[in-house]
Amino acid sequence: MKVAAGFLLLLALGLGLAFWLLSGDARFLQFVLLAWAIVGMASFAVSGVFDPLVDGAMRVLGAGPAAPPVDDFAPIEAMVGRGEPVLAAEEYRARAADARVRTEALLRRAELLAGPLGQPGAAAAELEALRDSARLAPADDVRVGLALVDLYDHRLGEPGRAMAELRRLLDRDPEGRQARQLRAQLAALKARHFGDAPAARPPLPGAR
Repeated sequence: MKVAAGFLLLLALGLGLAFWLLSGDARFLQFVLLAWAIVGMASFAVSGVFDPLVDGAMRVLGAGPAAPPVDDFAPIEAMVGRGEPVLAAEEYRARAADARVRTEALLRRAELLAGPLGQPGAAAAELEALRDSARLAPADDVRVGLALVDLYDHRLGEPGRAMAELRRLLDRDPEGRQARQLRAQLAALKARHFGDAPAARPPLPGAR
């Protein structure tokens, strides 16, 4: 559109200049000067005013802030595959400085700490700090909470803390999509670790 408008104005300028040279009529010179002024004002309006306004309106009317770029963790996973979990864990720590990928990076780092590096306590401490200090989205909060449940129950032997974390998730969103699954997991955990042993049957009459 801008190109077409500029072409038409330049065409009018050229025609006015040609008629002025051929006829010597001063009115054509005035037309040339007027067309030149219009070209200048139109160029300024389009480039200096219209474009910034359009860009600003697109940002305001858009779908919201731009989504964070997809962070490629493949190079770090390659470190793990080469048997370099220490380097991979440090790289995940560095990636966690970017708030857009912090949760994912720290969850992956926790897997390395709790697994190959044999530091489940450190993994739990980092995830607890993430849970307590960051304003996590509901989905991320559930992911972090379930990772802590797994650490408490299977790595640290602290089922009581695992159940407390499940209760926290339920209290946060008791009617959420995962509430039923969380309640079932809590009930299973409680039954597995704290269920009452079946009562012994009384001896049969006459049995020794």
